[in-house]
Amino acid sequence: MKGYRSFRISKDKISLLLDQNALVKLVILAIITLTTFIVSIGLGDIKIDPLTVVNLFFGGGTELQQLVVYQFRLPRIVVSMLVGMALAVAGGILQGLIRNPLAAPETIGVTAGAGMSVVAFLWLFSDKNYSLIVSIKWLPLAAFVGASLVAVAVYFLSWKDGVKPVRLVLIGIGISALMQAGTTTFMVLSPIHAASQANIWITGSVNSVTWEDVHVLLPVTVVLLLIAFISSRNINVQSIGEDIATGVGSPVQRHRFLLLIISTGLVGTAVAFAGGIGFVGLMAPHMARRLVGSSFGSLLPVSALIGAILVMVADLIGRTLFLPLIVPAGVFTATLGAPYFIYLLMKTKSS
Repeated sequence: MKGYRSFRISKDKISLLLDQNALVKLVILAIITLTTFIVSIGLGDIKIDPLTVVNLFFGGGTELQQLVVYQFRLPRIVVSMLVGMALAVAGGILQGLIRNPLAAPETIGVTAGAGMSVVAFLWLFSDKNYSLIVSIKWLPLAAFVGASLVAVAVYFLSWKDGVKPVRLVLIGIGISALMQAGTTTFMVLSPIHAASQANIWITGSVNSVTWEDVHVLLPVTVVLLLIAFISSRNINVQSIGEDIATGVGSPVQRHRFLLLIISTGLVGTAVAFAGGIGFVGLMAPHMARRLVGSSFGSLLPVSALIGAILVMVADLIGRTLFLPLIVPAGVFTATLGAPYFIYLLMKTKSS
């Protein structure tokens, strides 16, 4: 096919078809992502110019600059980038899986499940002196477990001679409402300090991440992203409809379950370390679709880069625009995402 380049790996067991035009746009977005990454490192209380930032990676700069960059800024920016990629790709998978342009990680209740799990954790393990009786490092695990349990519950409750996309969405919306009610209940029961901490986490923030978080998040996210990119052909088949997918010999239900697991893993991991940063999984795939079309071989990598840019910029605004206050990144993704969602909803109705 003219204008396309195919990649085949492992005796054609893994194959990708990439639009060369999309490949050019992918490279441009990668450059924009790298530029955003470097600029974000340099901005803050102590400003560092981009050339000095690059020099710091080769051992240059002063001790103060190295301390600021390596201990305070770099971990949160790396986490912001990984979280943005994970949420964007998860949203892209769900939109192809459910065949609904309004699909997002929030749609099937995964984010709400993680949120309730975190609030329940803070309530359960707070003592009479309003202190946690276990390490706060267990909080990401609680979020991941909550997200995973909700995803499994939604899948099995949606099963009736297979899982239909419409049923999956409806069950997900119901479970999400239930999880939000549970979150509110636990916040009312929790001590004030725990409820305040939970509220910041639910909004979505990378303020307290460390290199330990990066060491856990990086390998898991990279592996899941690679699996998602390799599975792009299966998402293309799913997106054309169940009857046609079955007709071409695709094991629809098995692939649907595996894709849901990949999406849940990405969302659960991201939410576990950065909280409920919303609307990235909705916006990024739509922006990517406008740039490179609907083929998931191109759409998922482009979505990943757009998601990384969105979250890095949101975190940059939150920690620089309102100094000395630090505003959670989720506030700015929601500020942009809410009107974008309304725009998509109106556009979907009119079409």
